[in-house]
Amino acid sequence: MALNNTYDARLVQQETAVGAGVQILVLALLGTAIGMGPAGWVTGLVFAVATWAVLSRALHRSGLRTFGPANRVTLGRATLVGGVTALVADSFVSAPPVSLLVGLTAVALLLDGVDGKVARRTGTSTALGARFDMEVDAFLILVLSVYVSMALGPWVLLIGAMRYAFVAAARVAPWLNAPLPPSTARKTVAAMQGICLLVAGADLLPYTGNFAVALLALALLLWSFGRDVLWLWRESRTTRGTEGTGAGTAPAGKRSALELELELAGR
Repeated sequence: MALNNTYDARLVQQETAVGAGVQILVLALLGTAIGMGPAGWVTGLVFAVATWAVLSRALHRSGLRTFGPANRVTLGRATLVGGVTALVADSFVSAPPVSLLVGLTAVALLLDGVDGKVARRTGTSTALGARFDMEVDAFLILVLSVYVSMALGPWVLLIGAMRYAFVAAARVAPWLNAPLPPSTARKTVAAMQGICLLVAGADLLPYTGNFAVALLALALLLWSFGRDVLWLWRESRTTRGTEGTGAGTAPAGKRSALELELELAGR
């Protein structure tokens, strides 16, 4: 049995290594097609190595014996996001084709719901898979916000940075880590961020149109985060009050942290 576990673990790690290799191949294709400069190459390679290292460590800690079909789809999306990241980094010193950047981003966004469906149909939903999916989504939004900010101003960076700011704030205020109730509105707003940034980045609209689309995305995100933070704050006060009387009970409809991660990731 120990030999089987070791063999399976090696196979799982090999899949992440293959993912890093595919990422390098994508960078080579992009570099050949557009003559990508050092900034794009270095950024893309750093992304590939970092993704491989973080994912390998997470897989080792989770003890998963198989990588799973859904995680393979997410790894493919991560490869596309790596390509987008390289192109955005290269755009600081040159002008990569907008159509190529938009194409890679569009495919990554379209595949966003595929990994969740695959996980449900194959019965392979895991906390690691959900977290992997969410981190890929969050990083893509961050990269897109950097790209769009070059045309519309640094305020667009708030869109990509908000999720990371929330995670950082939760380290200082642990009550922000409490589970949230399910929300279709939250999922819809999250999905709209990538679409709005893609529209603004494609530059198909006049400046005012792109500005309005990005501003709408930020406004919706502020509303969504604000609503959740307010709910968590009220819930923390209620919990402290009920703990003081010894009558604390979990509110109806409340999800565990794991269930919320799976819901947000579409799994």
